[in-house]
Amino acid sequence: MYLTLANRLRDALAHHLEERYAITLAVVLEKPPKLEMGEAASPVCFELAKRLKRAPRQIAQEISANLGKVDGIARVEVAGGGYLNAYFDRGVFWADAQREASAKEPAVPKNAGKVIVEHTSINPNKAAHIGHLRNAVLGDTMVRVLQHTGPPVQVQNYIDNTGVQVADVVIGFLHMEKRTPVNVKMLAMEPRFDYYCWDLYAKATHFFEEDKARAAELRGKTLKAIEEGRGEESEVAQIVADAIVTLHLKTMARLGIFYELLVRESEILHLKFWDAAFETLKRSGAIQLATTGKMAGCWIMPWKKEVKEEKEVKETHAEDEENIQDKIIVRSNGTVTYVGKDIAYQLWKFGLLGKDFNYRKWPNSPEGETVWATTSFKNDPAAPHFGAPATTVYNVIDTRQSYLQEVVAEGLRGLGHNKEATQSIHFSYDIVALTPRCAKEMGYELSPEEAKKPYVEVSGRKGLGVKADDLIDKLGAATLAEVQQRHPEMSALEQKQTAHAIAVGALRFFLLKFTRNTIIAFDFKDALSFEGETGPYCQYAVVRIRGIRRKGAEGTGTHLQADPKSATTLLTGPEGDGLWDLILIAGSLDYFVDAAIGAQEPAFLARYAFQLAQSFNNFYHKHHILSEPDEQKKAFLLRLTEFVEAQLVRALGLMGIEAPEKM
Repeated sequence: MYLTLANRLRDALAHHLEERYAITLAVVLEKPPKLEMGEAASPVCFELAKRLKRAPRQIAQEISANLGKVDGIARVEVAGGGYLNAYFDRGVFWADAQREASAKEPAVPKNAGKVIVEHTSINPNKAAHIGHLRNAVLGDTMVRVLQHTGPPVQVQNYIDNTGVQVADVVIGFLHMEKRTPVNVKMLAMEPRFDYYCWDLYAKATHFFEEDKARAAELRGKTLKAIEEGRGEESEVAQIVADAIVTLHLKTMARLGIFYELLVRESEILHLKFWDAAFETLKRSGAIQLATTGKMAGCWIMPWKKEVKEEKEVKETHAEDEENIQDKIIVRSNGTVTYVGKDIAYQLWKFGLLGKDFNYRKWPNSPEGETVWATTSFKNDPAAPHFGAPATTVYNVIDTRQSYLQEVVAEGLRGLGHNKEATQSIHFSYDIVALTPRCAKEMGYELSPEEAKKPYVEVSGRKGLGVKADDLIDKLGAATLAEVQQRHPEMSALEQKQTAHAIAVGALRFFLLKFTRNTIIAFDFKDALSFEGETGPYCQYAVVRIRGIRRKGAEGTGTHLQADPKSATTLLTGPEGDGLWDLILIAGSLDYFVDAAIGAQEPAFLARYAFQLAQSFNNFYHKHHILSEPDEQKKAFLLRLTEFVEAQLVRALGLMGIEAPEKM
């Protein structure tokens, strides 16, 4: 509701400026730091002062006196040197906010274009780890937030089943362990096959470090065989990738994360997506064949960013030297780099390739879910139309891939698709590490130096890290023990379900509350705390409200409806500011959703949920809701708790967090 009123005020001010001063301005609104300063403030008069050559306060007084009535705004006052402070009509806001909160479906914006969110995209060569969970939770939350605002959103998961990481595991099986494809297929049926490959990948890394020449030869030969779909290498690569993708889907399903389409890299090659993109890139001159130097025989994408200062020039040249390999689109041996295939994929997302995949249902989808995947074989006629072009694409990939994402966008620009390059959004995030305490709990031996550091970095290549399933298991075990102690009256199934909801809530909230560019140091104790900025704290606020409602339903007089006049009186009386503060926060979910999308920062949602839970707990300790003698006031307080519950449950739902009945 806050955003609705703010937009209404913004539009009214913009219209007034055009009408009175013949000036078109983008009106900025801010939230004042104190309630007594109103609910929205605009510094627009300071910009007007520059144009009109008049004092900003004088202009503010003029606008305040002549703006006229704005629905939902009680008054607009002048503050400081020329701010316009708007005060909402509390009674109107309260009534409208309740109606808005009860609406089941968001209003779909006109001409809302399709949005694609590609997230998770784990190399299918080993078990998922905690860093992958940050990617998946960020991506899934962004999907939920975008869907909440109305546009059609398609969730894709890119499967790099022809890349170096898969090739390394294939080499591990065929050359290090001397296994046959049949033997690998039998092994892939084991429930912890991804754990086995985790260890094998680390061993393969050590194997390659022993002999760099051998590594280059084996990788080149294996990659080429996989890309061309021939021999034992290709057969084992498919077995490994398909089995591990299925295990990854099961892992993510434990956190309520699902996908509509798995886009397999092999189809980009086998269905000639890359061939079409390659010819287009060559014709446009976006890529060039290097004939000399270290990259002789490679197709590269050279470009230079404009720089003005000498220092910037030096830094840019150094960066170019460091990232030169990332500009290679096709290697000298003819194999395509990851970024080359990603350019073809990005062109398809925007409907610019002139080709489409064939589709089939993934044979081992999580229970109750239908997941589609690309295929080189016959298309399933029941498949949805995934090939419809997107207007915006979010690629959720960590910050270490920033340069590669720039190369992909530059590929689109080189083909003349500037708009699509701009709408290719790299939704980046930083790494997840462990606190030394958490690392010890997971069984890692730390050196004295590592134990003193604020966090311990992990590495899948070295086999060091927290596997996602181990983490979820450990969180679940900790919460189950707590639930069993607090609620022995629950059935075993109810205890397990409650513990799972708390564990998932703790993990997802912990991964979301930090801004994307922050390095996270994960810690079990911090994440599971019922106090402070945590998921369980927010969940417990909902549980507390539900307890109040249950007791209220058993009492007498609670069937009364809060009279609108009584509500207005309560909001302007001695206790009015405290009650209004809670209503204002609860009614600001739309504002925080809009901010999360605009800034591409899901942390805003976590902040909102925590603030609302905290404000409710303060309200709860101040007001004796069920023992309130004034029936009208009691009815209002109960209705307010229901409103807070609805908004908090909705906010938690946007983060993929369930609020259990008891904790």
